[in-house]
Amino acid sequence: MNKRFSGKTVVVTGGAAGLGRAHALTFAAEGAHLVLLDINEAGLAETKALIDDLGSTASTHRVDMSDEQQIIDFGKTILAVHDSIDVLINNAGLHMGEIARGFSGMGLAKWQHFFTVNSFAPLLLAEAIQPALAKAKGIIINKSSMASYNPATAYGITKATLNIFTHAMATQFAADEIRCVAIAPGLMATEAAQQGVDPENWEKLKAMQFVKRQGTAEDIANLAIFLASDEGSFINNQVLLCDGGNMMRGWRG
Repeated sequence: MNKRFSGKTVVVTGGAAGLGRAHALTFAAEGAHLVLLDINEAGLAETKALIDDLGSTASTHRVDMSDEQQIIDFGKTILAVHDSIDVLINNAGLHMGEIARGFSGMGLAKWQHFFTVNSFAPLLLAEAIQPALAKAKGIIINKSSMASYNPATAYGITKATLNIFTHAMATQFAADEIRCVAIAPGLMATEAAQQGVDPENWEKLKAMQFVKRQGTAEDIANLAIFLASDEGSFINNQVLLCDGGNMMRGWRG
């Protein structure tokens, strides 16, 4: 395989499992050094072991993306080690449970928590490591969702907000030649999704796809590789859907 990311550094939040792990392994296979963040330390260790098996390298960091001070402290720590960061993948987020079951009556405290993790933390982290992203003329890839185009739940609302943040961040970071885009996956076959989505709803959403196979974590990771590569270097200020053409998003996609 052509090691397109040899000598480059990639930061992935939510790197302990699922889409975050897929991103980490795909970039590792391309030669990148990975910086992995999560609150699941056991999962981080598993991802790092898989990266080691690929012959690449990684560091792991326990960071709670709902805690601004932890994000700031991480930024200081990582800038002391890496003065250049090529890719930031803001993958960590809340997507199962109450956040995905409507939004009525949750109260302000829950709204603040959901928005902090899913909408505000990507900006806070990008700001915390901005000098290193600027030196590399890097890219920020936010993780949105197909649900942002049909925001009937708190999850969809926070991801629709992240879409707006993506456009604002592209404007904000343009002076440093940092690109900012978002990927909006459909219902992908990750362990968390398979455990958290009712089988009936799973089949209903799958039936709404124009592409009649189940989407995988690797589909999303491969899109991120393209966006971060030289081949994708003219793409900026975009939210890119990767959902098999699911009709859930209607004409607004």
